Amino acid sequence: MSDTAPLGKVVVFGVGLIGGSFALALKAAGQAAEVVGFGRTLGSLTQALELGIVDRAGFNVGQEVSNADLVLIATPVGTTPEVMARIAPCLGSQTVVTDAGSTKEDVVAAARACFGERIGQFVPAHPIAGAENSGALAARPDLYRGKRVVLTPLAESSELSIARVRSAWEACGGEIRELSPAEHDRVFAAVSHLPHLLSFALVHDLARRDNRELLFAYAASGFRDFTRIAASHPEMWRDICLANQKALLEELDRYREQLDELRDALQRGDGANLEATFDVARTARREWAESKTRT
Repeated sequence: MSDTAPLGKVVVFGVGLIGGSFALALKAAGQAAEVVGFGRTLGSLTQALELGIVDRAGFNVGQEVSNADLVLIATPVGTTPEVMARIAPCLGSQTVVTDAGSTKEDVVAAARACFGERIGQFVPAHPIAGAENSGALAARPDLYRGKRVVLTPLAESSELSIARVRSAWEACGGEIRELSPAEHDRVFAAVSHLPHLLSFALVHDLARRDNRELLFAYAASGFRDFTRIAASHPEMWRDICLANQKALLEELDRYREQLDELRDALQRGDGANLEATFDVARTARREWAESKTRT
């Protein structure tokens, strides 16, 4: 096949929301002749089969990976090295591997350790899409439509590998962008990983209080909007936070400084400082929202 031709066999590790939506989107676009799924439990694989997400359940990694055109690793980032170690000895010469992890430097390090001289067949990626629910039942073919997908190609990534991964995500409806792995992790520590950490922390704090039922009874739209992402998958976000520890700690320290400044202004009764801070934030938020509607 050429690098942009429809794919023959696609192997997906992780058939939940991310991997399942990728499979459904490729099939809906007529860009995959066959999708083989691997899951951590027989139940998840059975569900993916029943929902038409995959055509077959995979059980022999070597048999399925050796002649695959594309392999997607869509498991929690903490399990990515284990999956890479399993598939590395079985990679066919034309097999391209990508991932969907929310962190990239740790994934690249694992890929270099596992794939060795075949690192050129790996192209890291991160689709900027998700939902509150997880698992195969949450998968849908339009999840990536109009959403950005960040590729972080390596110097060794072959042109064929990059083109194949780009073409696959474009077939899913994704809009491709490129960053370096380090830049990716710094950016998403600020705009994704930190907000999730804060949302989890707020809900966790309220949930431990004696009057939590009263507090939640009066929580309204502002609380709902701010804490929506606290409904995300705990295991997945545990792995993301640990994988991007350095950049996330830096962002957390910056945020604590911001909170300290607001606390000091509040303690002093400095309304002008509070209003100025809120005004800068409101302007930036509105400009961002307007830019999203234009795109």
